[in-house]
Amino acid sequence: MAPEQDSNMLISAVALLGAAVIAVPLFRRLGLGSVLGYLAAGLLIGPFGLGLFSDPQAILHFAELGVVMFLFIIGLEMRPSHLWHLRKQIFGLGALQIGACTLGLTGVGMAFGFSPVVAFVGGAGFVLTSTAIVMQLLAERGDIALPHGQKMVSVLLFEDLLIVPLLALVSFLSPSVAAATDTPHWLAIVTGIGSLAALIFAGLWLLNPLFSLLAAARTREVMAAAALLVVLGSALLMEAGGLSSAMGAFLAGVLLSESTFRHQLEADVEPFRGLLLGLFFLAVGMSLDLSVVAENLALIAAAVPAMMLTKALCIYFVARLTHSSHPEALDRAVLMAQGGEFAFVLYSAASARGLIDAQVNANFTAIVVLSMVLTPLVVIVVRRFIQPARQSLDGIPIAEGLTGSVLMIGFGRFGQVVSQALLARGVDVSIIDSDIEMIRAAQGFGFTVYYGDGTRLDVLRASGAGNARAIAVCVDNRKASDRIVELVRSEFPQAKLLVRAFDREHARLLVGAGVDYHIRETFESALQFGGAALRQLGMEDAEIEEVIDTIRERDAERFALEVAGGGYEAGMGMLLRNTPQAPTRPTPFSKPRSEGKALNEIPGAAQASAPSSS
Repeated sequence: MAPEQDSNMLISAVALLGAAVIAVPLFRRLGLGSVLGYLAAGLLIGPFGLGLFSDPQAILHFAELGVVMFLFIIGLEMRPSHLWHLRKQIFGLGALQIGACTLGLTGVGMAFGFSPVVAFVGGAGFVLTSTAIVMQLLAERGDIALPHGQKMVSVLLFEDLLIVPLLALVSFLSPSVAAATDTPHWLAIVTGIGSLAALIFAGLWLLNPLFSLLAAARTREVMAAAALLVVLGSALLMEAGGLSSAMGAFLAGVLLSESTFRHQLEADVEPFRGLLLGLFFLAVGMSLDLSVVAENLALIAAAVPAMMLTKALCIYFVARLTHSSHPEALDRAVLMAQGGEFAFVLYSAASARGLIDAQVNANFTAIVVLSMVLTPLVVIVVRRFIQPARQSLDGIPIAEGLTGSVLMIGFGRFGQVVSQALLARGVDVSIIDSDIEMIRAAQGFGFTVYYGDGTRLDVLRASGAGNARAIAVCVDNRKASDRIVELVRSEFPQAKLLVRAFDREHARLLVGAGVDYHIRETFESALQFGGAALRQLGMEDAEIEEVIDTIRERDAERFALEVAGGGYEAGMGMLLRNTPQAPTRPTPFSKPRSEGKALNEIPGAAQASAPSSS
């Protein structure tokens, strides 16, 4: 390769990386999201910006591997049983949404003066939502595994399957001259089914033995290469059968979801997925042909909002028809209102077969790209200016007139474990929480949790705090915890106050506030973890208990000194002075266990826990 070509490749690589490194953090800092940052960076460095790249389609074709790898990772998270559980959403909800949107968008196309066939092609392409954008936005919000996220994933999977019959339909609708050279439809269907069967066979009977063999060789780079081979090979196999490459990668992930190598595969593919997906968004930004937009400004400026609004309304209607709540339906409509990357494939096929001309293809492509660019902005606007609907309290018991001897505030992961000990001994416990979804989930497991905000004095009184013998504060918000402690100590002094502490500093403040008991949430579990490590190394149980007790007492002494006014530095100094540098026995301390009883002189200090980071 000539030095000049090497230099050009380096310039291109530096431009792509530089644009992403600058734009994405900036847009995230502005609250606009990483997807919009990539799109804007691509537009800036593309042929219609600074002109650093002249052929964005070549980059886009390569960068679609990012979408392929993303679908592979999603497939790894979906076991076949889970996918079977989603079958009604995939084929029921998916078909209903696609059908409604296709009809609506075809009507919009005809309203703009296109013939029914051209309007259908334009609408069918716009129906195919951008998997990359929706999945990325869901991933950034952490919603992929949630029920409403799973519904969107199901529809996206159905759309990936839909590209095959749509391409066949385009071939069927094409003029007879162009259709004469087409592959027979029956042969295309047989080829697709054969590719799918070959992939399932390989996934069930070949891939696990292959990875077992490679794992025995203990060569990390070979395992990474095998992971990429599986992703790209499955995509190539499905593409050769006329199916979606992304669907092939997804199915490969599903087939490997119960493999013992699942986590290793995910770790190997993840870096490539992130980099290539970012490159895909950059290429989409570059693909926006501003000259086409300028020449057909009136058409495109009217068509983009018309198509997005029509598709959003159809999605919302279908969501409400299938019993989704208003917030969920609105969220799905906004996220899925854009066209997607498969539209480019459909429009290119339709143009090649004479269904649409080059000008219409360019217009449709510009409309889809603009919709993809606008989606992150629309999501931000909707979230900022439309207040979420208040959650319904139907079927939720309200904290009022409770009389339990113990009042527990907060029923998260900490409170759930605490409640088991009390309920097991028949203690009358009243539990309140302000998370409606958690209360509904608790009802499914037989727990009665009342709705109430523990930071409000009236709610505490209604919850029986005035008659409770003990109040356990188990909330997972430090600010709320401090407010509850202040109220209880001031208004309900008869109750013993037990509080979950978040770290060492919080524990000191709780002791100063006069709580009767506190525990730092990670300390005791960390001690047990350390003891288990010593046990695995062959140490006797009695010696392990001595080590743990000594650590606990040392920490309690240090904590007592900090509470008494010496501060963290004094406590650490005391700890270090009593820790020998080279112990003669396998324990970190040589001071006798009997030293440490002084901590009983400080109320609440006996519940000391981990170092300051815990």
